[in-house]
Amino acid sequence: MPTIAIIGAGSGLGLAIARTFGAQGYAVALISRTQHKLDTLTETLAADGITAAGFAADVLDRPSLTAALEAATDRFGSIDVLEYSPADATSGATAPVDVRQATPENVQPQVEYYLYGAMAATATVLPAMLEAGAGTIIVTTGAGSVYPVPMFGNVTAGGAALRNWALNLGSALEADESGVHVAHVAIGVWITDQAPEGVASLTADEIAPRYWDLVTTKRDHEVVIQG
Repeated sequence: MPTIAIIGAGSGLGLAIARTFGAQGYAVALISRTQHKLDTLTETLAADGITAAGFAADVLDRPSLTAALEAATDRFGSIDVLEYSPADATSGATAPVDVRQATPENVQPQVEYYLYGAMAATATVLPAMLEAGAGTIIVTTGAGSVYPVPMFGNVTAGGAALRNWALNLGSALEADESGVHVAHVAIGVWITDQAPEGVASLTADEIAPRYWDLVTTKRDHEVVIQG
């Protein structure tokens, strides 16, 4: 049974991606900070007939992230798809600030959150993918990693760094004919079915199939989702 690992799993897009892949016969490894939340998601997926398990880790604690992915590999045998989409932080050191107030001190946590977490996760699963000659790595950011969104100046800097790294990695692995596909998804809509009037939105269930397309077609290295 192939396995997808979803880092930043939650009740919105993460759950929708889990259901999309689970319906196609994938087992699901769910990774986020809170084990109780993971247990609830696992029960929800089990009710849908999907094999899943949760592994608690914090993307800012890279050893815990590595350990979670290693535990997921031990549980399921392999990680065939890695999806990295930690939720946007809104408080503390990772709170968003306008680009005019961006400083090295408030940009660095965003780089840690987005880029370094993704790099640590990829380093854990990529060797086995390369050995198998197959696998997919998908990283997710807001569309501010592609287009200017000044009010999230520090967040978009971290997302843009992740985007750049992922596209470069994908290009290198493609040139190597490794069989491993890397893609970036930039989401430029509210993920909801109750957005304010005039605000572009899509539901998580509408977005999740785009991830399945990336895995099955291996055609695109970047998808920007807009309303």
